[in-house]
Amino acid sequence: MNTGKVTANQTCLDSDYYARFIAGKTSLVAQGGGQRGIFTSGVLDSFLLANFDPFSEFYGTSAGALNLCAYLCRQHGLGKSFILDLTTSSEFFNLFGYIRRKQYLDMDWAMEKIQQYPYKLDIDLGKRSLGNRKAWAAATSTGDLKDHYFNIFESNWVDVLTASCAIPRLYANPVDIKGQQFVDGGVSAAIPVQQAWRDEARSIVVIRTEPLECEMEPNESNDIPSTIAPVEWYRESLNQLQLQWQNRVDQWKMDWLGFLQSRIAASTLNEQFKSLNGGRWLFGAGELYRLNHLLGDKFDSSLADMLMVHYQTYSLTQQFMESPPDDVFIVQIAPSDELKSSSLMSSKEDLMHDYQLGLDAGNRFVDLYLQTQTKIAHKVS
Repeated sequence: MNTGKVTANQTCLDSDYYARFIAGKTSLVAQGGGQRGIFTSGVLDSFLLANFDPFSEFYGTSAGALNLCAYLCRQHGLGKSFILDLTTSSEFFNLFGYIRRKQYLDMDWAMEKIQQYPYKLDIDLGKRSLGNRKAWAAATSTGDLKDHYFNIFESNWVDVLTASCAIPRLYANPVDIKGQQFVDGGVSAAIPVQQAWRDEARSIVVIRTEPLECEMEPNESNDIPSTIAPVEWYRESLNQLQLQWQNRVDQWKMDWLGFLQSRIAASTLNEQFKSLNGGRWLFGAGELYRLNHLLGDKFDSSLADMLMVHYQTYSLTQQFMESPPDDVFIVQIAPSDELKSSSLMSSKEDLMHDYQLGLDAGNRFVDLYLQTQTKIAHKVS
């Protein structure tokens, strides 16, 4: 009962039960997804047009962090422009340049452009809009492959956003932050919803870039309990499970690498990897391997570790969102079907189509949220 799903044309959510949670701390979480983040841009632009910001904290990964930054800076259309104009430019990425000259994805060029007109991210306005609240970008430490969270509006915000987007093997090198090396937050925290819950959010809105099936049957029960049972046992069990995953990385390294190499040898790499990571990296893992092979790079154990951690942590996150603890309500705003855009090299037509889907889904959620608030007010009166 404490989960809900909203798309451009459908709502699967028990609004009466949701009303029990929205008076508590509400956090907004934005998934990455490369150019698929244009859907998130649409959702957040719909929020800006409605002057809608009931959130206490913000968590983003990769393109999700960039979109949250534009939202908090109150710059309608900037997230869309970053993806539509900058990431489609050959200056940002050129497939043939990557294959022939090892010309990496130029995130540095894109970050320079977003500090200049006509884009110019207004960081000062973002800080004022944020006030005493917190906005976090997820990045993955290359040392332990764990997720770390950085304040988006610190003085090193360019490094933080770059690190969150630094896709291994497509971006040239890990990003140095305070003496540590970081890569794409999507490796260990594709959807940092668990961190929002650990920080005591009781209502979490997650913007996804992948479609969800809507199978919920609305429950119109009006029996509102006076208290919610503590769930420290769940928090402890989840933390223990994540610790077990991390402790087994070294143990599984050789077995995992052997598994990958056997699939490569059997020429079934593309389909096997697509089933493992769901295509959430810029190219599915099979494409990533093939590009590295063209460059003469080895598919080494460090990349195998990243794929393994990504798959495992994403699986845990899926389980968490499908069956969250009793003290939180999670609403996922998502596309109703597969987006037309891909993580990279999408057409502008497909990007605009997906942006409109995001606008429509965002508008539907705003209406739902305001209706839920109205129900609460009527019950109180």
